[in-house]
Amino acid sequence: MFYHDKQLQYTVRVDTPSPVFAKMLQQAIGGVEGEIRVCLQYLFQSFGARGPAKYRDMLMETGTEEIGHIQMLATAVAMNLEGAPNFLKEAMAKADPMLAATLGGMDPRQYLSAGMAALPADSNGVPFDASHVYASGNLAADMYSNVAAEATGRALACRLFEMTDDPGMKDMLRFLIARDTMHQQQWLAVIEELGGHPGSLPIPNSFPQDEELTEYSYDFFATGIEGVDPPAGRYTEGPSLDGRGEFRVRIARPLGQEPKLAPPIPQAYAEAQQMMDLPDKS
Repeated sequence: MFYHDKQLQYTVRVDTPSPVFAKMLQQAIGGVEGEIRVCLQYLFQSFGARGPAKYRDMLMETGTEEIGHIQMLATAVAMNLEGAPNFLKEAMAKADPMLAATLGGMDPRQYLSAGMAALPADSNGVPFDASHVYASGNLAADMYSNVAAEATGRALACRLFEMTDDPGMKDMLRFLIARDTMHQQQWLAVIEELGGHPGSLPIPNSFPQDEELTEYSYDFFATGIEGVDPPAGRYTEGPSLDGRGEFRVRIARPLGQEPKLAPPIPQAYAEAQQMMDLPDKS
């Protein structure tokens, strides 16, 4: 179950309301890098967690924290929209049709659909749809996914920090950036507890590796045209990160056959010419 407090997790203050910045903040709420995404990701990873209970509980703690971040950002959006009705009237009253159409850069649905409040949508007004919520049931896979989520979320928060001169908004973003720092470390610490790269890779490490074609397991396929050297790096030579092989470069060559499909079935209603069994002219 969940508990809540009427006070925010951290202070939200807006010194100079900006409907335009309110629209930008929507990305941090309902965007692919946003707080709804990580909140649901951590909660659903927790709901389905099997194995040591401490990881289930840890995910629940952080998923619940993220609910508070959504609340902070939604409050920031609403506060940035204060005074916007007059802004809207002025924009619509102007003769410039382009200005009226764009409403000075704000999201009209924040007014039309939400009454000057935040929406569960991104900065383009696209509703959040959970298509980037990853809860695989594999602890290591989920932790790596969480690191990526926090990294892109922190990058977004840093960009929002650069977009505003409002002292209150900068202070709020400093807090959120700091929490993203911790969460990146948190998920990496779990990977370390699992044995780091050698202990967790390849994911899933429960599949017997002798069942895969190990001759290709650590090869970097060079797909450039003839005479172009592959981009050399840590991934092209030396021991693999899981300690189970050696990286090497393999010039990519076709290993399979040319695909030859049967003619389309009549019920698929392709063109008549496609249904003809034409001779192979190769």
